[in-house]
This record gives sequence, C-alpha cells and structure tokens, in this order.
Amino acid sequence: MRTIPLGGRAIAKPEVNINEAIRAREVRVIDEEGNQLGILKVTDALDAAQERGVDLVEVSPESNPPVCRIMDYGKYKYQAAKRASEAKKKQVKIEVKEVKMRPKTDQHDFDFKVKNARKFLEAGNKVKLTVMFRGRENSHPERGEMILDRAVEALEDVCIVEARPSKMGRTMTMVVGPKKQS
Repeated sequence: MRTIPLGGRAIAKPEVNINEAIRAREVRVIDEEGNQLGILKVTDALDAAQERGVDLVEVSPESNPPVCRIMDYGKYKYQAAKRASEAKKKQVKIEVKEVKMRPKTDQHDFDFKVKNARKFLEAGNKVKLTVMFRGRENSHPERGEMILDRAVEALEDVCIVEARPSKMGRTMTMVVGPKKQS
C-alpha cells in the first residue's frame, strides 16, 4: 500500500489499479486461463470481467498499452498473503548473543562463558564476545585481545571469526558466527 496525502490526511491506496480505478483508455486484456483477449477499451474489458463475476486488475501499468488481467482480486490477495506467511515461517532468524568478560576473568569463569558461547553457536546464533575494561585495565588492551584469542581457540571447531577484535571506548568486541554444516 502506498499513502497519498489528501488535504492534510493520508489515504491508503492499493498498489494496483482495479476495475474503475484503471485510467487508461485501452488495455491489453488477459483472461483467467492466461489467454490474451487482445487490446480492448476499458469499458469493454470491465464488461467482460463483470460478465464472469470477477475483477479487472492492472498488472503492468507502465507498458503501452497497460496490461490488465481478469481475475478474482480478493482470492489473489488472500493467496499472496498466504504465500508471504509461509515464506516468513520458513525464514531463519539469526540472533546475536553477547558473552561479556573482563581482562581478569579467572579460568573457571572463562570456561563457563565459552561453554555458553558454544551453546549459542551450536543453536545457529552469532556470538559477540565482549571484554570490558575498567580503570587501569584500559592501558593494557593486549590482555583483552589475549582473552578473545583464547576464546576463539577454544571455539575453533564450531565458529568462524566474522569481525576481528576492535576496541571502542572501554570495551573490546569480536563477532564469531557458526561454521556452516556441510
């Protein structure tokens, strides 16, 4: 739907012109089975569509003359919405999960966080590894890189590095994604 401003308020207008909304004088008409009926005046095409109890829908307004199809527009919209819904169901949504650490994270905590990152990667999500610095820790960014490198080394069987470590302010981040299963 596109909106058209109309005196201070916007009205919604369908993307395609239907029946009386078709403004061309002559149109190329295609029936329900896909057979061409030829180039007809809009009034004749509308009569043919009304005879069959369906709509005249402009499918290609930019061609010369515009192409119109005789079809049940309500049924067409319903089927299009159904196809879009099915496509949306099959769509895989990848989330970015975050695992936060500090430069002084002990081995047990590090192992626990790596285990969580492994779970996220095996579930098909991306993982953002973050090292947060405080106070004097900022003067040693290499410690953060070492932590991130150790994490990637521990996860190398299930991850690929998508973004190398980058330091922004008091945080250093790195993004890893799941390896493609083949």
